[in-house]
Amino acid sequence: MTRRPVELRSDTMTLPTDSMRRAMAEAEVGDDVSGEDPTVNKLEAYVAELFDKPAALFVTSGTQGNACAIITHCRPRDDVIAEERAHLVMWEVGGWASLAGVTMTTVHAPRGVITAELIESAVKPRDVHLATTRLVCVENTHNGAGGVCITAEHMAEIGRAARAHGLLVHVDGARIFNAAAALGTPVGDLVREADSLQFCLSKGLGAPVGSLLVGSEAFIHEARRVRKMLGGGMRQAGVIAAAGLVALEETPPKLPQDHANARLLAEIVSDAPGLTVELDDLETNIVFFHVDPAMATAVEFAARAEDRQVRLIGFEGTPSVRAVTHHQVSEADVRFAAEVICDVAAELAAAR
Repeated sequence: MTRRPVELRSDTMTLPTDSMRRAMAEAEVGDDVSGEDPTVNKLEAYVAELFDKPAALFVTSGTQGNACAIITHCRPRDDVIAEERAHLVMWEVGGWASLAGVTMTTVHAPRGVITAELIESAVKPRDVHLATTRLVCVENTHNGAGGVCITAEHMAEIGRAARAHGLLVHVDGARIFNAAAALGTPVGDLVREADSLQFCLSKGLGAPVGSLLVGSEAFIHEARRVRKMLGGGMRQAGVIAAAGLVALEETPPKLPQDHANARLLAEIVSDAPGLTVELDDLETNIVFFHVDPAMATAVEFAARAEDRQVRLIGFEGTPSVRAVTHHQVSEADVRFAAEVICDVAAELAAAR
């Protein structure tokens, strides 16, 4: 019997559960562009209350949510501060430049966590020659830094630094429920200092599609117009919003197990020849390990693992391979994947 592949490329690879499919099939729907979809309205109201913010907006993706936030907060020629490996800097097709018309000042934070000092260093002087600093973007958890969490206390520090310069704060909280689970903190406490945030239903929470943008009523009112401009005005969207409601109810309690599975994978892989894992940086469900370039490239390593039914992402031009656990990967799956990774590493090391 052929074993099914262990899917560790991303927590976006989950499939809708039976309860999600039932909810989607039975969802009461209407035209959301007109504000008449009762399931979307229920989702938005539930999320606003959950994050202790006045309003929320259902969007198609985290990328669209971040774009809506930047366009709403900023004007063309404004400047945004973000960590240099942030998802919205690296992986969102430069929408901040082409759609919002803003520039980006990036800072390097060793663990991805922006500090007050870094904000101070990045704020541009008020000068006719320079773009106007308007917004600080924070990613929690920070994907590129390996799923690192930003605490409520650290967010308070960021908020104070931003307010001292009259800046707004947006949180890209694609995996903020993972941060909340790891820190033992309600999600609302992690965004108390934020003017807006977006989070993904389709990552750690496991829904098939969608994200939520959250903020003040005035912010969401304008963001709704921006969403429409970007082609994100959906009609009977309750069909997919229903799965998001199920995800918010069912998946957060499972996240600590995802984190434990990631820790297990990292600990086993750390003993493999030619592989390096920074165990001290592992906080949630994202595991990065580095491949000795003398053995193979990251892309080659991932391809060899996939030949043995373990799917990873190898980042081209770097030694980094990523594995992401989620609620449809069991402890047994993780142990199998770790065995394959160690076997591939041993074979490559022996062939050097």
